[in-house]
Amino acid sequence: MQQPVTEAHAAGRIAAPTPAAPGTPWPLPPGQYPLGLGGERDGLLRVPAAAPPGPLPLILMLHGATGTAERALRRIARIADSALLLLPESLGTTWDVLEGGYGPDIARIEAALARILPAWPVDPRRIAVAGFSDGASYALSLALMNGAAFSHALAFSPGFVAPVSLDGRPRLFLSHGTADRVLNIDLCSRRLVPKLRQSGYPLIYREFEGGHELPEEIALTALAFLMADRAAAPPVD
Repeated sequence: MQQPVTEAHAAGRIAAPTPAAPGTPWPLPPGQYPLGLGGERDGLLRVPAAAPPGPLPLILMLHGATGTAERALRRIARIADSALLLLPESLGTTWDVLEGGYGPDIARIEAALARILPAWPVDPRRIAVAGFSDGASYALSLALMNGAAFSHALAFSPGFVAPVSLDGRPRLFLSHGTADRVLNIDLCSRRLVPKLRQSGYPLIYREFEGGHELPEEIALTALAFLMADRAAAPPVD
């Protein structure tokens, strides 16, 4: 189901409501649920098996081209019980910016956040937009345009970044396989990372020996980045 698209959506902007107050009871028990946006490509909400230590982080995880919510969930299975997970699905075979411009998928992501955040005691300091491949490119772009909505971006094997405008200074984690044959590391992350650093974004970048994939150790490093105490040890390099 397509949500109404506004001028703000076409500019890549997302209005995210305030999360529920700390200590608010979880409205759903642990498990996996439809995201509730309607249509054949609805997406998933995954509630962790038990409350993680401290306030509840939220990860909005975006699939790659031709992907699904289930496939995106499998990629981060190792850290799935560490946060509340929103896994929307693009209306097309990939995200809207690659299929004509921002708008339809932005509207759906905003609608998902509007359904979830007011009901769940999410930590506003740990709301991450994450993704793999095309989803990583989209996650980076969304974070740069919506620093008020997302505190972090976790970009696993991104290809590009395409913000319409810039908002805030979200903290960025990027990773890439040195033998990636789908999105060449020299043409992608090794070009992106210096530009993002020069622009002043707090950033960690990790290369690994491997291809177009998301190894468990990379997912765990990204989770540690999200959960780090900024005051004690700012997790940037």
